[in-house]
Amino acid sequence: MKISVDKGQDKGFLPDGRHLVTITSIEEGVSEHQQVPFFAAHMENEDGFVTQRFYNSPAGHPIILSLYSAVGIKPEEGKDLDTKQLVGKRLSVEVGDHHYADPASGNERSIRQATGFKAA
Repeated sequence: MKISVDKGQDKGFLPDGRHLVTITSIEEGVSEHQQVPFFAAHMENEDGFVTQRFYNSPAGHPIILSLYSAVGIKPEEGKDLDTKQLVGKRLSVEVGDHHYADPASGNERSIRQATGFKAA
């Protein structure tokens, strides 16, 4: 079997801890279970990467605003934030595993995530 290694896939996950990263790409989508729009920020450095989803919902807005603040973009009332503004921005993140119950099966699952956004 041959396994292709596409651009940006030549690194593994970042280890636990705080890391300085650059947002290298943004993908948009809709959550599988509740159909909530999200964007996923791919963040990396020379040691690895982490991809973090940000949900466009009332509960997700404070987290999105903390991301924008960490990269130096100040939200303005009445103006939309554009996720394309995030690409190329540097910030500090805390990387670790998050455990949760899968909504469909109830089984415990884990994802690698970035939290604790701070200016670089």
